[in-house]
Amino acid sequence: AVVSTQSTGEMINKVKDSGANLAICQWGFDDEANHLCLQNDLPAVRWVGGPEIELIAIATGGRIVPRFSELTSDKLGFAGSVREIGFGTTKDRMLVIEECHNSRAVTLFLRGSNSMIVAEAKRSIWDAMCVIRNLVRDNRIVYGGGSNEISAAISVYDAADKNSSIEQYAMRAFGEALESVPMALAENSGLSPFSTLAEVKSRQIKEGNPRLGIDCMDKGESDMRVQHVIETLIGKKQQIMLATQLVRMILKIDDVRSPGEGEE
Repeated sequence: AVVSTQSTGEMINKVKDSGANLAICQWGFDDEANHLCLQNDLPAVRWVGGPEIELIAIATGGRIVPRFSELTSDKLGFAGSVREIGFGTTKDRMLVIEECHNSRAVTLFLRGSNSMIVAEAKRSIWDAMCVIRNLVRDNRIVYGGGSNEISAAISVYDAADKNSSIEQYAMRAFGEALESVPMALAENSGLSPFSTLAEVKSRQIKEGNPRLGIDCMDKGESDMRVQHVIETLIGKKQQIMLATQLVRMILKIDDVRSPGEGEE
């Protein structure tokens, strides 16, 4: 026990000699080591998960050191404040590390009255982060509110009128499929889907404005640029391509089996 105490004391001295004033451990340490850290005025977090300690290293600019012999001052991270807070009716505790070296590292803390609301908030945050990711990959945008689908459908209809082969029917069907998006938006907004689509479509053709879409919020303005309703181009392309590939896959099926067939 004496040897173990001396060894733990040497490790604590190596941490303090490097200039560190807080130690965070991934694999944990026993009560005796915790007591020695307290005696030597070295605050310590006795257990942090693997993903969490990696995020802490990124945020503070520190290095994860597997051995005490490798600990040097240039591997230390920096944080202006480390504190513990309690929240909720159960007084759950959380360690908050603020004013980090890498200010771009952010932790989102979601709270709600029940688990369903928290899960929905997590999905909303995830969707928002995916939008930002798509903008980083490709910063081109299209206007929403069904305006881009209506504009694309008009172009498809024009191309179908110029095609004299049987393919014109498939092209018109593709245009009708594009129009299902603004029709769904109008119906979900309590508007008449057919009359609303016909009105916006005629205005796009008459005014030559492809930004006109469904006024879902009833603001009296159909220009999606004015309403600041946008979508990422890469996301819209993926949606249309995925839907098209699904339809092509279904059309390749030339044999239909009914329930109970082949059981005899």
